[in-house]
Amino acid sequence: MSNDQYYGGQQYDPYANGTGNTNANGQPNQGQQSPDVTQTWEGQTWDTTYQPAVSYEQVRADRAQAQQAAQQGYQPQPQQPQQPYEPYASNQASYESYGTPAAYYTEPQPQPQPQPQQEQGHAQAHGHAQAAPAPAYAQAPAPVEPEPVPAPAGEAGGPAWSSPTTSGNTRITDAQRARAEGRSPVIEPGIQPAALTAVLGLLIAAGAALGTYGLLLPLVLLQGLTAAGWFRLNGMWPARQGIALAFAGGLAADAALLATGREHAAAAILGTLGVWVLLCLVLQLRSHAEPDERMYGLMATVASAALTVVATGLLGAEPDAVVVGGIAVAAAVVARALPLPGPVSLLAALLASAGAGIAAGGLTDLGTSGALLGLGAGVCALIGLRVASYDYPSRFVHMTAGVALPLTAAAPAVYLLGRALV
Repeated sequence: MSNDQYYGGQQYDPYANGTGNTNANGQPNQGQQSPDVTQTWEGQTWDTTYQPAVSYEQVRADRAQAQQAAQQGYQPQPQQPQQPYEPYASNQASYESYGTPAAYYTEPQPQPQPQPQQEQGHAQAHGHAQAAPAPAYAQAPAPVEPEPVPAPAGEAGGPAWSSPTTSGNTRITDAQRARAEGRSPVIEPGIQPAALTAVLGLLIAAGAALGTYGLLLPLVLLQGLTAAGWFRLNGMWPARQGIALAFAGGLAADAALLATGREHAAAAILGTLGVWVLLCLVLQLRSHAEPDERMYGLMATVASAALTVVATGLLGAEPDAVVVGGIAVAAAVVARALPLPGPVSLLAALLASAGAGIAAGGLTDLGTSGALLGLGAGVCALIGLRVASYDYPSRFVHMTAGVALPLTAAAPAVYLLGRALV
């Protein structure tokens, strides 16, 4: 704050009383100061009593000029200082030091790109600094568009992935594509599961020719695939407890049959099945799931355990019947997997099973009656294959239920026909 405001507009002179801080020779005194002299600050200070009057029209004009300068892409010339107001003519320098009214009413703008600025000199005269010019509006930065990221190329030069579609996309499964296109819910397993079924059928036939314990190993494998495939076919996954329970039922039936002998195979199978149904019921009643979910789980568990236990019928059937049945199922599923029209494929599968039964019957004591046993086993195998193909099955269902169900479904026919024909 200037001294003029405290002393009525007159400059205060500390040496006016004749007792200044000088000696008789005009030299300043060292370490002496008159008690009437007060040290004052002679530099430029801010005048806080003056506030410039800014109108709304001036603010709008400054904003419009700033926007026009940003659109044209160049910096406008600094604004000319406004005409001083009459009541404050003596404080013109102080008014110019505040800048234009736009300095008080500016909106936040995006920071401009750094630009080289010219150095400006500051001249000082009589302890008063020159007023700084009004700030110039910098050019607004142009929006930077992001560069497109190239998609990684696949093996054939095309994109490695894309959005899911209803055709021509390897990301979605055959079941999802068929459901999206509204096609039939029946999807045949194909040649690969059929080949696995044929291999497993031949292993069962070979094991039956070797003896009871030679048949046990491929039979246990068949029971494991049946338990896992049925749960996955019903959309229940993971279901480790249910699969373990059903598989344990099959093992219990095998143990009971081995303990009682082939003569009591029916009693061992039915007894084990009854005990396991009761066990599944008790375990589902202890579940804390919703009633509908518990009922659905109970049905799936009982059905899986029943199929696994029924597969034990291969162990209780006559060895010659098991040999013929295994070979007939293998021929039927392979013929069904051939790329033929529906009725032709079905007829070819039945003829193949009957022919395989005749051929296998010639190697055993069944003879030509093996054709009937082979035809019965082939019909049951095609029913199991149809079940494994229903309701848009996944690849996992094809590789488990699609492999095991044809042989599991043929087990009752092999046991009953074998007992009747041998």
